[in-house]
Amino acid sequence: MSRGSSRPRKGSSGRTADLFGYDVDTLIFERGARSSGYRLIAGVDEAGRGPLAGPVVAAAVILPDDLVIPGVADSKQVPAAKRENLRHEIIRQALCYGVGIVDERTIDEVNIYQASILAMEKALQALTPPPDYVLIDALALPRVTLPQQAIIKGDCRSHTIAAASILAKVTRDRLMHDLHERFPHYNFKKHKGYGTREHLSLLQEHGPCDAHRKSFGPVARMLERQESEASRQ
Repeated sequence: MSRGSSRPRKGSSGRTADLFGYDVDTLIFERGARSSGYRLIAGVDEAGRGPLAGPVVAAAVILPDDLVIPGVADSKQVPAAKRENLRHEIIRQALCYGVGIVDERTIDEVNIYQASILAMEKALQALTPPPDYVLIDALALPRVTLPQQAIIKGDCRSHTIAAASILAKVTRDRLMHDLHERFPHYNFKKHKGYGTREHLSLLQEHGPCDAHRKSFGPVARMLERQESEASRQ
C-alpha cells in the first residue's frame, strides 16, 4: 500500500537506549544499506508465532530516509494504546506498507516457521513501490530474491523493523478481538491466544475451537485425549 505525499518529519539521529541503557543507533542498518546504493529499504517483522490460537501476521514497511518516529520501538515494549497511535503515525509517514496474514489451518499444515515466512512474503508482495533491500527480524526469506539481512533482535536494533513490528502486532490484536466476538468463551481479546493460565483453563473447560492451532502441544494433547475417550465409549 502506498501512502500520501505529505513530507514526513525526520528525526535527528535515530539513537536510543537498549534494555541495559546502552546507546544504540537504530538506523545503522538502514544507513549501511543506503551506503551500498539501495534506496527503498523495507523492514519486516511478524507477530503471533507463539500463541495457541489465531493467525500469524507479518508487516513490511518502507520509511523515508533517516526518518525517526518518536516512540517507535519493539512492539512488545510499547503499551497497547500507544501502539494504536503509533500505527496511525507510521502509516501516515511511510512511503508504503503491507500486511500478510496466514491462518490457523495453514499454520497446522506447514508449521509455524514456514507460516511466518509465508506471512512475511505476503507482506513484502503488498509493497508499492517494491523494495530493493529487506531488513528482517531474525528470519531469512529464502524464496525472496531481493538482497536482505536477517538481524537478531532486529525489532530492537532497526527502526524500520520496529515500525513493522508495531503494524503487525496491532493488526493481529485486532484480529484476535474479532475472534473473541466469534468465540467469546475463550477471552481471546485479553490474552490474544497465548498460552496463559486463563487460556489453558478455558481450553480445558470448553475444548478447542476452530481458531485454535491443532498442531500446537496443549491443543494437540487435548484433541488426543478427546479422541481416546471417544474411542472407549
